[in-house]
Amino acid sequence: MTIDQVAGICRVSEKTVRRWIAAGELPAAKLGNQWRIRPRDLEDFVRDRLVR
Repeated sequence: MTIDQVAGICRVSEKTVRRWIAAGELPAAKLGNQWRIRPRDLEDFVRDRLVR
């Protein structure tokens, strides 16, 4: 998934998603010039935030 897709799903800005990646909270891989997030990693990220 792209940063734009994740931002849309989470209803946050792309900048917020980039902050999560930079902080190491949301695992992502940079492929070429784009960041990609695995759907499973996003699910885990959201689940962890709901439990807090």
